[in-house]
Amino acid sequence: MSRLNPEKLHVRFGRDLLTGGHPLKRFLRVVLIVLGVLLLLVVVGPFLVPVPPLKDVHPPEELADPDSRFVVVNGIRVHYKQEGQGAPVFLLLHGFGASTYSWHKVFAPLARTGTVIAFDRPAFGLTERPLEWTGASPYSTASAVSLTVGLMDALGVERAILVGHSAGGTVALATALRHPERVQALVLEDPAVFAGGEARGGFGRFLLQTPQARRIGPLLVRLIQRWGDEGLRLAWHDPTLFTEEDRAGYRKPLQVENWDRALWEFTTAAAPLRLDSQLAAVHVPTLVLTGDDDRIVPPEQSVRLAGEIPGARLVIVPACGHIPHEEQPEAFLQAFASFLAGPLGTAGDPLGGSADSGRPASRP
Repeated sequence: MSRLNPEKLHVRFGRDLLTGGHPLKRFLRVVLIVLGVLLLLVVVGPFLVPVPPLKDVHPPEELADPDSRFVVVNGIRVHYKQEGQGAPVFLLLHGFGASTYSWHKVFAPLARTGTVIAFDRPAFGLTERPLEWTGASPYSTASAVSLTVGLMDALGVERAILVGHSAGGTVALATALRHPERVQALVLEDPAVFAGGEARGGFGRFLLQTPQARRIGPLLVRLIQRWGDEGLRLAWHDPTLFTEEDRAGYRKPLQVENWDRALWEFTTAAAPLRLDSQLAAVHVPTLVLTGDDDRIVPPEQSVRLAGEIPGARLVIVPACGHIPHEEQPEAFLQAFASFLAGPLGTAGDPLGGSADSGRPASRP
């Protein structure tokens, strides 16, 4: 029997590695090829995916209601509605996926007390959806704050009571912190301050802003046409209250040209604001209102928010989900009336309802 020569084995092992004959070498080559193919698919693949144009879309003006108005603010054509006169002025800021339609049940009652203005933020409703710009994204929360104050300037409003629902509550709160002289009071309804909707940064934000993501992003947001109704029903404690009229009202903005690209830009523009660390600096009368069955922004977050804003009043509406002003409009208006009659010193019951709705917190 021949003896193995260690030196010959060493030479043979090295030669096999170099020539690819050794199993380990072949395995490594296969791994590198697979990784290369995957990388190529990731880098090039999105650009090969067809993005068909949207069908049956129109300019915003063609979808306007009889009471719709438009004004250019910060270079953007903003859709808004206005009713009533005199002070106080209520400026309504809708949440994600909503529009001026969301306020239709409380708009007229609020207008009996003063001037009520509701407007669509960029990416929503009938407000213009710019696809090119210089500087900050018009879809960022910082730009939304600037647009809010700019709209007030355009309409000659010096101070207003900001009423913000969900993500609109984030904008209202940020506006009060940055422009306290323009805010008379805050009404934060199921506000998404701690929900994480405003904080998307780091590597995840980088991925969303890559050319590949921007290519296929509009295709992804088009899925809202399929699951949007289910998401809306989740916002109601009693989904049977979500009517066909509501469905049509929420789907109407999906007929606006470029709605998909704008919604993707809105998604990629989200950045941390860290408003939770600034709550002690809020020095205007504040009402925090939430439904007791809010499955989108849990009521515990609203309780926490009311506890951290100095002097804030808390109202929890029973048997109600994420959108009290739609599901329980009477309770919303009654809580609003009590707030106006209290911290703001408005005599009587300005909205014509009882001040005992909901479950107000023990703190006035």
